[in-house]
Amino acid sequence: MSEPQASKAQKASFLYSLRAVVWSFTGLRRKSDFDTDSARLNPVHIVIAGLLVVACLIGVLLTVVKFAVS
Repeated sequence: MSEPQASKAQKASFLYSLRAVVWSFTGLRRKSDFDTDSARLNPVHIVIAGLLVVACLIGVLLTVVKFAVS
């Protein structure tokens, strides 16, 4: 007896997790997307993606400030 495909929670890829983190940072995430992601996303992917997004954000901010000051 095999389980139906719909009942299995399919794990998301790292790129899917990265996209979810970026949309969450911008604040443009739908509640329905959040609910479906909570079952699919890997916590390790979320932490790594969050650190990458924060590093990119800091890099962009530092670049903008250096450009504005010079």
